[in-house]
Amino acid sequence: MADLVKKCPECGGQNLSWHREKGEISCKDCGLVIEDKMVDFTQEWREFDSDSGDSKRRTGAPMTYTQFDQGLGTEVGQKGDLLKLGGKNRDKFFRLRKWQYRISTAIERNLKLALAELKRVSSYLKLPKSVEEESARIYTLAVQKGLVRGRSMESVVAGALYAACRRHDVPRTLDELSEASGIEKKEIGRTYRFVTRELGITLLPSNPADYIARFTSALRLSAETQSRSIKILENAQKAELTSGRGPTGIAAAALYVAALINGEKRTQREVADVAGVTEVTIRNRYKELLDELKLEKEIKKVKKKK
Repeated sequence: MADLVKKCPECGGQNLSWHREKGEISCKDCGLVIEDKMVDFTQEWREFDSDSGDSKRRTGAPMTYTQFDQGLGTEVGQKGDLLKLGGKNRDKFFRLRKWQYRISTAIERNLKLALAELKRVSSYLKLPKSVEEESARIYTLAVQKGLVRGRSMESVVAGALYAACRRHDVPRTLDELSEASGIEKKEIGRTYRFVTRELGITLLPSNPADYIARFTSALRLSAETQSRSIKILENAQKAELTSGRGPTGIAAAALYVAALINGEKRTQREVADVAGVTEVTIRNRYKELLDELKLEKEIKKVKKKK
């Protein structure tokens, strides 16, 4: 804590003392008390094993947007526990449990269904917890602002997931989200743009290099080819070939060129299927890279060696 205060404001000395029990930071040179009544965030009990520590803690799980009540709600008993009760008490708690599920707002009912769908799609795409939490937060804000009206719940969930992936630099294409959610690619893109615009979420354009590792793994190419494709992308960015073009298309074309240079030939059809773009896109980006970066000589050298 003493590191928070660099020097004494009175004498300028850096010989500071932190008194833990009093919660004070004082200067040893002039005696000035710089900070007092500091909050001690450590626990007030001692524990000698994990079991004794668990029994003394008074807090639950952290708040999370992946639950409709942010994890702060309580549940009236579990079915297994309620069955152990006597007749009258059991009926009473079963009624309370039933009313607990009935008494909820329209937003809570929507969130219950939507967050379950969000977890399903997130699990299918194997997204990290940070992305799942961020997408749940975006969807909750969209529901609270009434952005879901007139749109399918599934499309807003997919749009929120895509926005969270973009924000956390987790490369997932619209085609993958479309396959996982069952919503058309155009509808997801339209909903994503609407939600981010209405919520004021600013996102930087996707970096084509983020997709290289996944495409390399799917095509079973070597690490050398992966490194070469990243260098090609860096040169393409300097030549301003990436601006105004889809990141997946330019990434796939760079990987296709790198594979040809390293003698690991893959067809344009194979690369297009992995990247989720058309062969025409691969062909156009491929020609641009060859013409602007002067890569034809390297590819011809490989062909001559064969």
